[in-house]
Amino acid sequence: MKKYINKISAGLVACLCVFAIHSCSDTYLEEVDRYSIDSESYFNSEDDYYNALVGAYDLLQSTYLNVILGEIASDNTVAGGESATDVVSWQQVDKMIHTPVNSELKNLWDWMYAGVNRANFILEFQDKTDFDGKEIILGETRFLRAYYYFELVKWFGPVPLKETRFEFGDETVLPRAPITDVYALIEADLNYAIEHLNYTAPQTGRATKGSAQALLGKAYLYQEKFSEATTVLDNLIANGPYQLVSDYDSIFETEGENNSESVFEVQYSDAEGAGFECLVCSEGNVAVGFNGIRNYTGPVFDSGFSFNVPTQEVVDEFEDGDLRKDVAILDIVAWAAANNATYGEGNEHTGYYNRKYIARKGDLNTGDQNLTNPNNYRAIRFADVLLMAAEAYNRGGISDVKAQEYLNRVRARAFGTAKDVTATGATLTDAIAHERRVELVGEGHRFFDLVRTGRGSEIDGFTTGKNEVFPIPIEEIQFSNGNWEQNANY
Repeated sequence: MKKYINKISAGLVACLCVFAIHSCSDTYLEEVDRYSIDSESYFNSEDDYYNALVGAYDLLQSTYLNVILGEIASDNTVAGGESATDVVSWQQVDKMIHTPVNSELKNLWDWMYAGVNRANFILEFQDKTDFDGKEIILGETRFLRAYYYFELVKWFGPVPLKETRFEFGDETVLPRAPITDVYALIEADLNYAIEHLNYTAPQTGRATKGSAQALLGKAYLYQEKFSEATTVLDNLIANGPYQLVSDYDSIFETEGENNSESVFEVQYSDAEGAGFECLVCSEGNVAVGFNGIRNYTGPVFDSGFSFNVPTQEVVDEFEDGDLRKDVAILDIVAWAAANNATYGEGNEHTGYYNRKYIARKGDLNTGDQNLTNPNNYRAIRFADVLLMAAEAYNRGGISDVKAQEYLNRVRARAFGTAKDVTATGATLTDAIAHERRVELVGEGHRFFDLVRTGRGSEIDGFTTGKNEVFPIPIEEIQFSNGNWEQNANY
């Protein structure tokens, strides 16, 4: 599934904007009517279930937006771009002045619910046809539904919850489910996936038992269910096939995709291009082009739009001798001087770029070169699993010794030698938070790490009691006809 096929999407979901039907074009709705797939004409064979599963995977490609916004919203990066009005929705999130009228938050809402709806379509008709191996397809489907709902609940808090397809009109009667209810479904879906999936996937890029264990551990951690998190993450660490690769640099190059550290990766391809009129249509990782070096000429890298640029603060967070620094952060001034390269300076230029996810030369660049980069997104890495387990052991007051063990495994790889942390208690908590920041910088986790640990106020412009979640898009509030209240202080 390196290249997700998007040939059946019209029949699998009525519209990307699941609730806000009025924003869909008449032409698209006519196509849906012509090619509508219903329970009478679909799910009659293994191929039907498999093709529907491909459709459910397809929306993972849109999570490039979740990743780039998760960094921009944090203290790791600033929005950048060409000017202060370049992609205004991102600039607003960066300054924490976003409102319910924000097209990019609307896209995130729509695309995640499209993913939920495609998974729900399969599960609604899961009993229609039997075949060998169906439990694997259903396990992957429930993993994907959990993944999309997890994104929704961490971004928006209470959200509409349904286990069958959403229908037009649901927005006026279906409540925003409490966060605990959303997590309860996520936990149930992931426990099913753990029971029915194997550590080895039928195809590269598909969810596994390990993917489900890691996401379940993460869901527990976000709820501060520390004991449950240690149990599932310990099981994964002890029994899963994952290990830290020796060369951190290799992880983010093409040859490092889907390696032994990869617990779950979103697969991208440069084989099919797209345009700005439909970014979600690209088979490539759109974030890579947006992160790229402005007006660049020189070796190794391709040019890009200079968004999501790292701050001096995050660069200074790296300790002396940390081998990850030059992998995660490209110092463009030093690079240009050493490699006879040239570049331009965009808005909020800091002199740094997110080296993990900027365009490399050698891609096909089908269509627009900035929209079809094939760099996979490493959604869950084994290093992340170790650090989540360390945090759960420490913050749960369960075992600082175990927390140190997991933390120091990550640090040993980072420094090429033992660089042990021996602190305990709150000092160890801070050390783990530091390690998550430098290990995972550029990967979209920082904002949520700060918020879930009560440290959101460290972000410039952050208002406690408001910015822990993002606003429900104004269109959804309007179409609910008073059924849904907006998040507090928006």
